[in-house]
Amino acid sequence: MTTTTLRRTAAADWRALGTTVRLVVTDPALLDSCNLLLARHLAEVDAACSRFRPDSELAALDTSSGRPVTVSPLLAEALAVALRAAEATDGAVDPTVGSAMNAIGYDRDFTLVREDDRPVRLTVKRAPGWRLIDLDRTTGTVTVPAGVRLDLGATAKAWAADKAAAMLAEVAGCGVLVSLGGDTAVAGEPPAGGWNIRVQDVTGSVDEKPAHGTYATIGLRSGGLATSGTAARNWRRSGHELHHIVDPRTGLPVRSPWRTVSVAAATCADANAASTAVMVKGAGAERWLTRLGLPARLVAQDGTVVTTPGWPTSLAAAA
Repeated sequence: MTTTTLRRTAAADWRALGTTVRLVVTDPALLDSCNLLLARHLAEVDAACSRFRPDSELAALDTSSGRPVTVSPLLAEALAVALRAAEATDGAVDPTVGSAMNAIGYDRDFTLVREDDRPVRLTVKRAPGWRLIDLDRTTGTVTVPAGVRLDLGATAKAWAADKAAAMLAEVAGCGVLVSLGGDTAVAGEPPAGGWNIRVQDVTGSVDEKPAHGTYATIGLRSGGLATSGTAARNWRRSGHELHHIVDPRTGLPVRSPWRTVSVAAATCADANAASTAVMVKGAGAERWLTRLGLPARLVAQDGTVVTTPGWPTSLAAAA
């Protein structure tokens, strides 16, 4: 997860899309107006992309029975990002894991998942595969085969952060940071020294060191930073320890040598796809990141920290 500690800025913290929201702007006088625009943007994303709302556009695709469905430009863009992430990660991040997510009990807002005690049966079943999804950007239609359920959770929040940060920076004319569940996008002129971002295993107060788990603080001037891991969003059901990162090859929560993976990239969506893919790819995935030229920090299950070229060894180096 990532949190931020900043000076001479103004911040707002709240919840949306089933996760934490943090907005920071370099012009305190514009915080309230930017926050209103952000809330409107996230409401639109929720209505288009939520897997938990029966009235969302995404939920409507569950019953489309393989027929082409006209979707909003917003959902079309979110789907395009998800399919691009699947291609870039060789299918390690796959939007067709919706049924698998439901099968492990993650079929509602996470705050309700932990309180649920319904039994689950874990069955190995490969995800249908992202290549089955036909998105036609020209006609604005998408075709989802019967029986396939989509889950954009791996990419939609990061994409929403990118889109919001760019929009707010353009409208407000100041530096903007948007963090959704720790996935962070920045745009506009950054503060002196960059945006100070703390990368850690678990969420916590931005003003205090975490009680447990490793952490690092870096400076970010542009693009995005995302962290994927199993330390925070997990639950227990039917004697099984479960979490939200599913391996498309098995339909089950990944068994990864990594506890958390943080990646910096040109966009938060790219960073999120890469960090999630590393959790799925497992041992040796740091070499995949190195080939892509992506700075990253990987924390193994025993707490060992591995970094790839470009990841700063200190805040001063990052800034």
